[in-house]
Amino acid sequence: MLVALSIRDIVIIDKLDITFDSGLSALTGETGAGKSILLDSLSLALGGRGDAALVRRGAERGQVTAVFDAGPRHPARALLAEYGFEADGDIILRRQQAADGRTRAFINDQPAGVQLLKSVGASLVEIHGQHDDRALIDPSVHRQLLDSFGDLDADVAATAKAHGAWRAAEAALKQARDALEKATSERDYLAHALEELDMLAPEAGEEAHLAERRQVMMQAEKLADELTEASDAVAGHASPVPLMSAALRRLERRAGDLPDLLDPVVAALTAAIESIEEARSSVERAQHEIAFDPRELETTEERLFALRAAARKHQCGVDDLPGLREGMRAALSDMETGEERLGALEVAARAAADAYDMAAAKLTEKRRKAAKALDRAVVAELAPLKLERAAFETRIETDGDGGGPDGRDRVEFWVQTNPGTHPGPLLKVASGGELSRFLLALKVALADKGSAPTLVFDEIDTAVGGAVSDAIGVRLQRLADRVQVLTVTHAPQVAARAHRHLLIRKESPKRGADVVTRVDPLDPSHRREEIARMLAGATVTEEARAAAGRLLAGTE
Repeated sequence: MLVALSIRDIVIIDKLDITFDSGLSALTGETGAGKSILLDSLSLALGGRGDAALVRRGAERGQVTAVFDAGPRHPARALLAEYGFEADGDIILRRQQAADGRTRAFINDQPAGVQLLKSVGASLVEIHGQHDDRALIDPSVHRQLLDSFGDLDADVAATAKAHGAWRAAEAALKQARDALEKATSERDYLAHALEELDMLAPEAGEEAHLAERRQVMMQAEKLADELTEASDAVAGHASPVPLMSAALRRLERRAGDLPDLLDPVVAALTAAIESIEEARSSVERAQHEIAFDPRELETTEERLFALRAAARKHQCGVDDLPGLREGMRAALSDMETGEERLGALEVAARAAADAYDMAAAKLTEKRRKAAKALDRAVVAELAPLKLERAAFETRIETDGDGGGPDGRDRVEFWVQTNPGTHPGPLLKVASGGELSRFLLALKVALADKGSAPTLVFDEIDTAVGGAVSDAIGVRLQRLADRVQVLTVTHAPQVAARAHRHLLIRKESPKRGADVVTRVDPLDPSHRREEIARMLAGATVTEEARAAAGRLLAGTE
């Protein structure tokens, strides 16, 4: 609920701090005292449209701060947590209005967007009057109110879940159907391309191997002569190995006589001979590698060029050809099983559609039942509000073919103000005074369902007589048993039923200064005096005071 409202430099309010309690609070005062300014200030804090004209004359900016005590599970806390705002403790909404027209918004002393401020504010407070601009206009809100009245949240959630499953099944079916149609149109191409790749039988890494082998063979003739010279040097007639081996044998026989002198020589000659033998082996291996049949070069080049041509055709790398081949094979295989899979998806989509139809139909049935109960509850409140000849109807139109997450119903509140007149949407048919009374009857019927925790009624008792005003007061009092209710009223019958009475008045702080608005909580004696003023007008008589006392006593 709203626990405090702080206003600085707004129109004729210089500095104002008000605390609020639960139950019904009445705000009264003479015309022009600042009641509308008070509500405009609250609306600004809730994210309403800013206006430079709201700033008090001579001030650079105005500011309004509204403090709320909301339950731990209130939707506003989840919304704040979603946007990264501190969601514990009081919720503090603050709005600054600059004289140049700019505004700034804060939530819990952190800068916030006006749209977020407005969303949070809408979940905390509803302001209603003769020109209500919220629940009585938007049919989607009417549906939400009906669902709240009938405790249909679980059914709505089940319908939304069924709708999501249906849409997902339809999307999967469409995707599979499109894929199958596309694949079928490409069947001949895929079959021919796969046949070519099967004949080519590409292997991973084959291009690099073939290119290297081709390079070797192309250089083979030049390398052959050079390798032959190297072979003659290490293994032919010019090889030093025979002479070195003979010398080594002679030295080995004499090494025992002079080991210190000859052993290093023997070791060096042995290593030299081994190195020459290793060189000979390497030359022989190289000669073997470059030995090829001329037809091998031709075959290698044909294979390499065929692989690269296939890669260009399919716009991929040569090493990607094996994967492409397997992909084509899988695609053709999918075509063979696609019809069967498509049939299964069609069955699943039909089942999901049937499940949604059942959930939506069940929700519609419960809505119609709840609508009748809501109509009876609202109509029961109309007679005491001098709308005994009026009718109220929760009209439900069901679209049998369409539908959405909330079902297939369009819900709208219709009224008939007098017998013989045409019924129609509430906002179009009811006059300003009738509209506010229909709203009150609806709010009482809904009690705390589908309602913000704080309701503000702005002069909904305008242009009605004393009996109707008393009936309005009774219903506001009943409504205040469930939610916090603030009412701006000129009716003493309404003010007398409030749990708390706030007087809005104007005063001049000092001679010659601008007038400012003040708000005073009234004790019992001052409250009787204010209600007497509301009864009598400018001159308060003893008879008026006595009538005020009787009015207060009659409401206890």
